[in-house]
Amino acid sequence: MITAELSGPITTGRLLAPVSPIAIDLAASGYVEEEFFASGTAASYRAQRGLGADGIWSVAPDDRAGYRTRLVVRRPAEEAAFNGTVVVEWLNVSGGIEASPDWSYVGHEMVRQGYAYVALSAQALGIDGGTGLVDTGFPGSGLRHRRPERYDTLHHPGDRYSFDIYGQVAAALRDGAGGGVLGALRPGRVLGVGESQSAMFLTAYVNALAPLHGVFDGFFVHSRGGGAASLDGVPVGEGAPRVVRIRDDLEVPVFVFETETDLGMRLDYGRARQPDTDRFRVWEVAGTAHGDAFLVGPVAHLLGCVGLINDGPHHVVAMAAVRALQRWVVDGTPPPLAAPLALASSDPPVVSRDALGNALGGVRTPDVDAPVSALSGEAPPGASVVCSLFGQTTPFDRATLTRLYGDESGYVAAHARALDEAVAGGFVLADDRGPLALGAQQFRWPAE
Repeated sequence: MITAELSGPITTGRLLAPVSPIAIDLAASGYVEEEFFASGTAASYRAQRGLGADGIWSVAPDDRAGYRTRLVVRRPAEEAAFNGTVVVEWLNVSGGIEASPDWSYVGHEMVRQGYAYVALSAQALGIDGGTGLVDTGFPGSGLRHRRPERYDTLHHPGDRYSFDIYGQVAAALRDGAGGGVLGALRPGRVLGVGESQSAMFLTAYVNALAPLHGVFDGFFVHSRGGGAASLDGVPVGEGAPRVVRIRDDLEVPVFVFETETDLGMRLDYGRARQPDTDRFRVWEVAGTAHGDAFLVGPVAHLLGCVGLINDGPHHVVAMAAVRALQRWVVDGTPPPLAAPLALASSDPPVVSRDALGNALGGVRTPDVDAPVSALSGEAPPGASVVCSLFGQTTPFDRATLTRLYGDESGYVAAHARALDEAVAGGFVLADDRGPLALGAQQFRWPAE
Protein backbone atom coordinates (compact mmCIF):
# COMPACT_ATOMS: atom_id res chain seq x y z
CA MET A 1 0.00 0.00 0.00
CA ILE A 2 1.37 3.42 -1.01
CA THR A 3 1.47 5.83 1.90
CA ALA A 4 1.04 9.57 1.91
CA GLU A 5 3.95 11.78 2.87
CA LEU A 6 2.99 13.73 5.98
CA SER A 7 4.69 16.99 6.90
CA GLY A 8 4.33 19.51 9.70
CA PRO A 9 3.13 20.61 12.12
CA ILE A 10 2.06 23.62 10.08
CA THR A 11 2.77 26.91 11.82
CA THR A 12 2.26 29.48 9.05
CA GLY A 13 -0.88 31.52 9.56
CA ARG A 14 -3.76 30.19 11.63
CA LEU A 15 -5.41 26.77 11.64
CA LEU A 16 -8.92 26.72 10.17
CA ALA A 17 -10.66 23.94 12.06
CA PRO A 18 -13.58 22.02 10.56
CA VAL A 19 -16.94 23.43 11.61
CA SER A 20 -18.31 21.97 14.83
CA PRO A 21 -20.82 23.61 17.17
CA ILE A 22 -19.65 21.45 20.09
CA ALA A 23 -16.93 23.05 22.18
CA ILE A 24 -14.48 20.63 23.80
CA ASP A 25 -11.65 22.06 25.90
CA LEU A 26 -8.82 19.99 24.46
CA ALA A 27 -6.13 21.37 26.76
CA ALA A 28 -8.23 20.65 29.86
CA SER A 29 -8.77 17.13 28.52
CA GLY A 30 -5.03 16.57 28.17
CA TYR A 31 -5.08 16.84 24.38
CA VAL A 32 -3.02 18.71 21.82
CA GLU A 33 -4.22 19.88 18.41
CA GLU A 34 -1.90 20.24 15.43
CA GLU A 35 -2.25 20.41 11.67
CA PHE A 36 -0.21 18.56 9.03
CA PHE A 37 -0.15 18.34 5.25
CA ALA A 38 -0.38 15.09 3.31
CA SER A 39 0.96 14.75 -0.21
CA GLY A 40 1.57 12.08 -2.79
CA THR A 41 0.23 10.59 -6.01
CA ALA A 42 -3.26 9.09 -5.83
CA ALA A 43 -5.05 6.75 -8.19
CA SER A 44 -8.61 6.90 -9.42
CA TYR A 45 -10.40 3.61 -9.93
CA ARG A 46 -12.64 2.01 -12.54
CA ALA A 47 -15.02 -0.88 -12.14
CA GLN A 48 -13.83 -4.14 -13.66
CA ARG A 49 -17.45 -5.16 -13.97
CA GLY A 50 -20.73 -3.57 -12.98
CA LEU A 51 -21.09 -2.12 -9.49
CA GLY A 52 -23.62 -4.53 -8.04
CA ALA A 53 -26.15 -3.86 -5.31
CA ASP A 54 -24.45 -6.51 -3.13
CA GLY A 55 -21.50 -4.12 -2.64
CA ILE A 56 -18.88 -6.63 -3.72
CA TRP A 57 -17.17 -4.31 -6.15
CA SER A 58 -14.13 -5.28 -8.17
CA VAL A 59 -12.02 -2.29 -9.24
CA ALA A 60 -8.67 -1.50 -10.81
CA PRO A 61 -6.51 1.65 -10.82
CA ASP A 62 -7.21 4.08 -13.64
CA ASP A 63 -5.52 7.51 -13.77
CA ARG A 64 -3.01 8.99 -11.33
CA ALA A 65 -2.61 12.55 -10.08
CA GLY A 66 -0.65 14.44 -7.47
CA TYR A 67 -2.31 15.90 -4.37
CA ARG A 68 -1.57 17.91 -1.27
CA THR A 69 -4.23 18.08 1.43
CA ARG A 70 -4.45 18.69 5.15
CA LEU A 71 -5.27 16.79 8.32
CA VAL A 72 -6.10 18.14 11.77
CA VAL A 73 -4.81 15.91 14.54
CA ARG A 74 -6.19 15.87 18.09
CA ARG A 75 -4.38 13.43 20.35
CA PRO A 76 -3.56 12.76 23.99
CA ALA A 77 -0.50 14.69 25.07
CA GLU A 78 0.67 11.76 27.22
CA GLU A 79 1.39 8.34 25.76
CA ALA A 80 -0.15 6.65 28.80
CA ALA A 81 -3.53 8.26 28.06
CA PHE A 82 -3.73 6.83 24.51
CA ASN A 83 -6.06 3.86 24.00
CA GLY A 84 -4.23 2.73 20.86
CA THR A 85 -6.90 3.70 18.32
CA VAL A 86 -6.71 6.40 15.66
CA VAL A 87 -10.05 7.56 14.24
CA VAL A 88 -9.91 9.14 10.77
CA GLU A 89 -12.98 11.23 9.91
CA TRP A 90 -13.79 11.89 6.25
CA LEU A 91 -14.76 15.56 6.60
CA ASN A 92 -18.23 16.49 5.38
CA VAL A 93 -18.66 19.16 2.69
CA SER A 94 -22.42 18.98 2.10
CA GLY A 95 -22.95 22.52 3.36
CA GLY A 96 -20.25 24.02 1.11
CA ILE A 97 -17.69 24.20 3.89
CA GLU A 98 -15.83 21.52 5.81
CA ALA A 99 -17.56 20.18 8.92
CA SER A 100 -16.78 17.38 11.37
CA PRO A 101 -20.17 15.92 12.39
CA ASP A 102 -18.68 12.74 13.84
CA TRP A 103 -16.36 14.74 16.07
CA SER A 104 -19.39 16.80 17.10
CA TYR A 105 -21.47 13.75 17.99
CA VAL A 106 -18.82 11.58 19.65
CA GLY A 107 -15.90 13.88 20.45
CA HIS A 108 -16.64 13.72 24.18
CA GLU A 109 -16.35 9.94 24.04
CA MET A 110 -13.08 10.19 22.14
CA VAL A 111 -11.36 12.43 24.67
CA ARG A 112 -12.61 10.55 27.72
CA GLN A 113 -11.42 7.25 26.23
CA GLY A 114 -8.10 8.48 24.88
CA TYR A 115 -8.51 8.15 21.12
CA ALA A 116 -6.32 9.98 18.62
CA TYR A 117 -8.57 11.79 16.15
CA VAL A 118 -7.67 12.86 12.61
CA ALA A 119 -9.91 15.12 10.50
CA LEU A 120 -9.00 14.68 6.84
CA SER A 121 -9.82 17.03 3.98
CA ALA A 122 -10.62 14.16 1.63
CA GLN A 123 -12.74 16.00 -0.96
CA ALA A 124 -11.87 18.79 -3.37
CA LEU A 125 -14.61 21.16 -2.25
CA GLY A 126 -13.01 21.52 1.17
CA ILE A 127 -9.82 22.78 -0.42
CA ASP A 128 -10.95 24.63 -3.54
CA GLY A 129 -14.52 25.59 -2.63
CA GLY A 130 -17.66 25.08 -4.65
CA THR A 131 -21.37 24.43 -4.24
CA GLY A 132 -22.41 21.95 -1.58
CA LEU A 133 -25.27 19.47 -1.79
CA VAL A 134 -27.34 21.44 0.72
CA ASP A 135 -27.98 25.19 0.63
CA THR A 136 -27.40 26.36 4.19
CA GLY A 137 -27.65 30.05 3.32
CA PHE A 138 -24.11 30.63 4.55
CA PRO A 139 -21.28 31.51 2.18
CA GLY A 140 -18.78 28.72 1.74
CA SER A 141 -15.35 28.63 0.20
CA GLY A 142 -12.34 26.36 0.30
CA LEU A 143 -9.34 26.46 2.59
CA ARG A 144 -7.10 27.97 -0.09
CA HIS A 145 -9.38 30.99 -0.49
CA ARG A 146 -10.18 31.49 3.17
CA ARG A 147 -6.61 31.31 4.51
CA PRO A 148 -4.23 31.53 1.53
CA GLU A 149 -1.27 32.34 3.74
CA ARG A 150 -1.58 28.87 5.27
CA TYR A 151 -3.26 26.72 2.63
CA ASP A 152 -2.32 28.13 -0.78
CA THR A 153 -0.01 25.19 -1.53
CA LEU A 154 -2.82 22.64 -1.16
CA HIS A 155 -4.05 20.88 -4.30
CA HIS A 156 -6.81 18.35 -4.85
CA PRO A 157 -7.14 16.63 -8.27
CA GLY A 158 -10.84 15.81 -7.83
CA ASP A 159 -13.09 13.51 -5.85
CA ARG A 160 -12.45 10.44 -7.98
CA TYR A 161 -9.04 10.43 -6.27
CA SER A 162 -10.46 10.97 -2.78
CA PHE A 163 -10.76 7.25 -2.02
CA ASP A 164 -7.05 6.62 -2.57
CA ILE A 165 -6.09 9.77 -0.69
CA TYR A 166 -8.10 8.54 2.30
CA GLY A 167 -6.39 5.15 2.24
CA GLN A 168 -2.90 6.59 1.74
CA VAL A 169 -3.24 8.92 4.73
CA ALA A 170 -4.54 6.08 6.91
CA ALA A 171 -1.61 3.92 5.79
CA ALA A 172 0.85 6.66 6.76
CA LEU A 173 -0.72 7.00 10.20
CA ARG A 174 -0.74 3.25 10.70
CA ASP A 175 2.82 2.70 9.59
CA GLY A 176 4.26 5.57 11.60
CA ALA A 177 5.47 7.18 8.40
CA GLY A 178 4.18 10.56 9.46
CA GLY A 179 7.34 11.69 11.14
CA GLY A 180 5.79 12.53 14.48
CA VAL A 181 2.23 13.34 13.44
CA LEU A 182 1.04 11.37 16.48
CA GLY A 183 3.91 12.43 18.67
CA ALA A 184 5.17 9.47 20.67
CA LEU A 185 1.92 7.54 20.16
CA ARG A 186 2.10 4.20 18.39
CA PRO A 187 -1.28 3.23 16.95
CA GLY A 188 -2.54 -0.31 17.26
CA ARG A 189 -5.72 0.28 15.24
CA VAL A 190 -7.12 2.70 12.67
CA LEU A 191 -10.87 3.24 12.26
CA GLY A 192 -12.58 5.00 9.35
CA VAL A 193 -15.62 7.16 10.12
CA GLY A 194 -17.89 9.42 8.10
CA GLU A 195 -21.38 10.89 8.41
CA SER A 196 -24.01 11.74 5.77
CA GLN A 197 -22.34 12.54 2.41
CA SER A 198 -19.09 11.30 3.91
CA ALA A 199 -20.86 8.04 4.78
CA MET A 200 -21.84 7.69 1.12
CA PHE A 201 -18.19 8.03 0.13
CA LEU A 202 -17.18 5.71 2.96
CA THR A 203 -19.69 3.13 1.71
CA ALA A 204 -18.03 3.24 -1.71
CA TYR A 205 -14.58 3.03 -0.10
CA VAL A 206 -15.57 -0.01 1.95
CA ASN A 207 -17.11 -1.77 -1.05
CA ALA A 208 -14.37 -0.97 -3.54
CA LEU A 209 -11.07 -0.34 -1.79
CA ALA A 210 -11.07 -1.59 1.79
CA PRO A 211 -10.09 -5.12 0.73
CA LEU A 212 -7.34 -3.78 -1.56
CA HIS A 213 -5.86 -1.27 0.88
CA GLY A 214 -6.17 -3.30 4.08
CA VAL A 215 -5.27 -0.33 6.27
CA PHE A 216 -8.43 0.07 8.39
CA ASP A 217 -9.36 -2.19 11.30
CA GLY A 218 -13.02 -1.17 11.29
CA PHE A 219 -15.53 1.37 10.02
CA PHE A 220 -18.26 3.54 11.54
CA VAL A 221 -20.64 4.38 8.68
CA HIS A 222 -22.89 7.05 10.15
CA SER A 223 -26.23 8.06 8.59
CA ARG A 224 -25.68 6.72 5.09
CA GLY A 225 -28.43 6.74 2.51
CA GLY A 226 -29.49 3.81 0.39
CA GLY A 227 -26.87 4.40 -2.29
CA ALA A 228 -23.18 5.19 -2.43
CA ALA A 229 -20.85 7.67 -4.05
CA SER A 230 -19.69 6.70 -7.51
CA LEU A 231 -16.07 5.90 -8.31
CA ASP A 232 -16.08 9.17 -10.26
CA GLY A 233 -16.67 10.99 -6.98
CA VAL A 234 -20.34 11.89 -7.51
CA PRO A 235 -21.96 11.81 -4.06
CA VAL A 236 -25.29 10.26 -4.95
CA GLY A 237 -26.80 8.47 -7.92
CA GLU A 238 -24.71 8.81 -11.06
CA GLY A 239 -22.40 5.88 -11.72
CA ALA A 240 -23.36 3.74 -8.73
CA PRO A 241 -26.48 1.82 -7.69
CA ARG A 242 -29.15 3.91 -6.01
CA VAL A 243 -29.57 1.04 -3.56
CA VAL A 244 -26.47 -0.83 -2.41
CA ARG A 245 -25.51 -2.88 0.61
CA ILE A 246 -22.19 -3.01 2.43
CA ARG A 247 -20.21 -5.95 1.08
CA ASP A 248 -20.49 -8.98 3.36
CA ASP A 249 -17.06 -10.54 2.80
CA LEU A 250 -14.86 -8.07 4.68
CA GLU A 251 -12.46 -9.31 7.34
CA VAL A 252 -12.92 -6.20 9.51
CA PRO A 253 -16.07 -4.98 11.32
CA VAL A 254 -18.45 -2.43 9.83
CA PHE A 255 -20.88 -0.64 12.15
CA VAL A 256 -23.74 1.26 10.47
CA PHE A 257 -25.66 3.85 12.52
CA GLU A 258 -28.99 5.04 11.11
CA THR A 259 -31.56 7.59 12.23
CA GLU A 260 -35.24 7.70 11.40
CA THR A 261 -34.55 10.31 8.73
CA ASP A 262 -32.03 8.07 7.01
CA LEU A 263 -34.56 5.31 6.43
CA GLY A 264 -37.11 7.63 4.80
CA MET A 265 -37.72 8.86 1.28
CA ARG A 266 -35.03 11.55 1.14
CA LEU A 267 -32.08 9.27 2.01
CA ASP A 268 -33.78 5.92 1.37
CA TYR A 269 -31.67 3.62 3.54
CA GLY A 270 -34.83 1.61 4.18
CA ARG A 271 -34.39 -0.01 0.77
CA ALA A 272 -30.76 -0.97 1.47
CA ARG A 273 -31.24 -2.78 4.76
CA GLN A 274 -29.21 -5.92 5.33
CA PRO A 275 -28.96 -8.50 8.11
CA ASP A 276 -26.41 -8.44 10.91
CA THR A 277 -23.46 -10.80 10.62
CA ASP A 278 -20.30 -11.51 12.58
CA ARG A 279 -18.67 -8.59 10.68
CA PHE A 280 -21.64 -6.27 10.17
CA ARG A 281 -23.89 -4.53 12.65
CA VAL A 282 -26.57 -1.87 12.20
CA TRP A 283 -28.38 0.20 14.81
CA GLU A 284 -31.52 2.05 13.71
CA VAL A 285 -32.25 4.49 16.51
CA ALA A 286 -35.77 5.49 17.50
CA GLY A 287 -36.44 9.18 18.14
CA THR A 288 -33.51 10.47 16.11
CA ALA A 289 -32.97 12.68 13.07
CA HIS A 290 -30.12 12.99 10.56
CA GLY A 291 -29.19 16.28 12.22
CA ASP A 292 -30.72 17.55 15.44
CA ALA A 293 -30.75 20.13 18.20
CA PHE A 294 -27.51 18.78 19.66
CA LEU A 295 -25.73 19.38 16.34
CA VAL A 296 -27.38 22.52 14.96
CA GLY A 297 -29.73 23.75 17.67
CA PRO A 298 -28.07 27.15 18.19
CA VAL A 299 -28.22 27.99 14.48
CA ALA A 300 -31.42 26.21 13.39
CA HIS A 301 -33.32 29.49 13.14
CA LEU A 302 -30.54 31.00 11.04
CA LEU A 303 -31.03 28.12 8.59
CA GLY A 304 -34.70 29.08 8.28
CA CYS A 305 -36.06 26.13 10.26
CA VAL A 306 -39.37 26.80 11.98
CA GLY A 307 -40.70 25.02 15.05
CA LEU A 308 -38.68 22.72 17.28
CA ILE A 309 -36.24 20.44 15.51
CA ASN A 310 -35.51 16.94 16.80
CA ASP A 311 -34.06 16.90 20.32
CA GLY A 312 -33.55 13.14 20.53
CA PRO A 313 -30.78 10.80 21.73
CA HIS A 314 -28.64 10.71 18.57
CA HIS A 315 -25.35 11.69 20.23
CA VAL A 316 -25.89 9.57 23.32
CA VAL A 317 -26.40 6.36 21.34
CA ALA A 318 -23.63 7.28 18.87
CA MET A 319 -21.13 7.41 21.73
CA ALA A 320 -22.26 3.96 22.87
CA ALA A 321 -21.89 2.73 19.28
CA VAL A 322 -18.31 3.97 19.00
CA ARG A 323 -17.34 2.29 22.26
CA ALA A 324 -18.99 -0.92 21.06
CA LEU A 325 -17.02 -0.75 17.80
CA GLN A 326 -13.80 -0.23 19.72
CA ARG A 327 -14.48 -3.29 21.86
CA TRP A 328 -15.41 -5.29 18.74
CA VAL A 329 -12.11 -4.42 17.06
CA VAL A 330 -9.97 -4.88 20.18
CA ASP A 331 -11.26 -8.18 21.59
CA GLY A 332 -13.80 -9.46 19.09
CA THR A 333 -16.91 -8.82 21.21
CA PRO A 334 -19.64 -7.74 18.77
CA PRO A 335 -22.01 -4.87 19.57
CA PRO A 336 -25.45 -5.77 20.96
CA LEU A 337 -28.02 -6.78 18.40
CA ALA A 338 -30.84 -4.28 17.93
CA ALA A 339 -34.27 -4.69 16.40
CA PRO A 340 -34.85 -2.62 13.25
CA LEU A 341 -37.24 0.30 13.26
CA ALA A 342 -40.73 -0.86 12.39
CA LEU A 343 -41.99 0.35 9.02
CA ALA A 344 -45.58 1.19 8.19
CA SER A 345 -44.59 1.05 4.52
CA SER A 346 -41.50 -0.26 2.77
CA ASP A 347 -42.16 1.42 -0.59
CA PRO A 348 -41.55 4.20 0.18
CA PRO A 349 -39.99 3.52 3.60
CA VAL A 350 -42.15 5.10 6.32
CA VAL A 351 -41.46 4.63 10.04
CA SER A 352 -44.31 3.13 12.06
CA ARG A 353 -45.33 5.11 15.17
CA ASP A 354 -47.18 4.54 18.41
CA ALA A 355 -50.21 6.52 19.54
CA LEU A 356 -47.95 9.22 20.97
CA GLY A 357 -46.08 9.72 17.70
CA ASN A 358 -42.83 7.96 18.61
CA ALA A 359 -41.21 5.26 16.49
CA LEU A 360 -41.79 1.58 17.11
CA GLY A 361 -38.84 -0.81 17.17
CA GLY A 362 -35.21 0.19 16.79
CA VAL A 363 -32.73 1.04 19.52
CA ARG A 364 -34.72 2.18 22.54
CA THR A 365 -33.83 4.94 25.01
CA PRO A 366 -35.75 6.86 27.71
CA ASP A 367 -36.53 9.51 25.10
CA VAL A 368 -39.00 7.13 23.46
CA ASP A 369 -39.79 4.67 26.27
CA ALA A 370 -40.45 7.35 28.90
CA PRO A 371 -41.16 10.25 26.56
CA VAL A 372 -42.12 13.84 27.26
CA SER A 373 -42.50 14.64 23.56
CA ALA A 374 -42.96 13.06 20.18
CA LEU A 375 -39.56 12.83 18.51
CA SER A 376 -39.54 12.31 14.77
CA GLY A 377 -36.94 12.12 12.05
CA GLU A 378 -39.52 13.55 9.67
CA ALA A 379 -39.66 17.33 9.39
CA PRO A 380 -42.93 19.28 9.14
CA PRO A 381 -44.44 19.57 5.66
CA GLY A 382 -42.93 22.37 3.60
CA ALA A 383 -39.53 22.29 5.31
CA SER A 384 -36.55 23.30 3.19
CA VAL A 385 -34.05 20.66 2.08
CA VAL A 386 -31.65 21.45 4.90
CA CYS A 387 -34.38 21.67 7.56
CA SER A 388 -35.92 18.40 6.34
CA LEU A 389 -32.84 16.65 7.75
CA PHE A 390 -33.51 17.86 11.29
CA GLY A 391 -36.85 16.21 12.09
CA GLN A 392 -39.13 17.70 14.72
CA THR A 393 -40.03 17.67 18.41
CA THR A 394 -43.63 17.99 19.61
CA PRO A 395 -43.78 18.45 23.42
CA PHE A 396 -46.62 16.77 25.28
CA ASP A 397 -49.09 18.96 27.14
CA ARG A 398 -49.67 18.63 30.86
CA ALA A 399 -52.76 16.48 30.42
CA THR A 400 -50.82 13.92 28.40
CA LEU A 401 -47.96 13.85 30.90
CA THR A 402 -50.44 13.40 33.77
CA ARG A 403 -52.14 10.53 31.96
CA LEU A 404 -48.79 8.84 31.34
CA TYR A 405 -47.03 9.35 34.66
CA GLY A 406 -49.42 10.81 37.23
CA ASP A 407 -46.96 13.43 38.43
CA GLU A 408 -43.34 14.52 38.06
CA SER A 409 -42.04 11.89 40.46
CA GLY A 410 -43.81 9.24 38.42
CA TYR A 411 -42.07 10.49 35.32
CA VAL A 412 -38.65 10.43 37.02
CA ALA A 413 -39.26 6.84 38.10
CA ALA A 414 -40.36 5.77 34.61
CA HIS A 415 -37.34 7.50 33.08
CA ALA A 416 -35.01 5.75 35.54
CA ARG A 417 -36.43 2.34 34.60
CA ALA A 418 -36.05 3.04 30.90
CA LEU A 419 -32.53 4.37 31.44
CA ASP A 420 -31.58 1.24 33.35
CA GLU A 421 -32.81 -0.88 30.44
CA ALA A 422 -30.90 1.18 27.86
CA VAL A 423 -27.65 0.97 29.85
CA ALA A 424 -28.08 -2.75 30.49
CA GLY A 425 -28.73 -3.25 26.77
CA GLY A 426 -25.51 -1.45 25.83
CA PHE A 427 -27.25 1.35 23.93
CA VAL A 428 -26.43 4.07 26.48
CA LEU A 429 -23.09 4.23 28.30
CA ALA A 430 -22.99 4.08 32.08
CA ASP A 431 -20.78 7.19 31.81
CA ASP A 432 -23.78 9.10 30.48
CA ARG A 433 -26.33 7.81 33.01
CA GLY A 434 -25.81 10.68 35.45
CA PRO A 435 -26.42 13.58 33.05
CA LEU A 436 -29.47 11.86 31.56
CA ALA A 437 -30.95 11.13 34.97
CA LEU A 438 -30.31 14.71 36.06
CA GLY A 439 -32.08 16.00 32.96
CA ALA A 440 -35.17 14.00 33.88
CA GLN A 441 -35.07 15.26 37.46
CA GLN A 442 -34.83 18.86 36.25
CA PHE A 443 -37.62 18.56 33.68
CA ARG A 444 -40.61 20.72 34.61
CA TRP A 445 -44.09 20.05 33.39
CA PRO A 446 -45.86 22.77 31.43
CA ALA A 447 -48.41 24.91 33.19
CA GLU A 448 -52.13 24.05 33.08
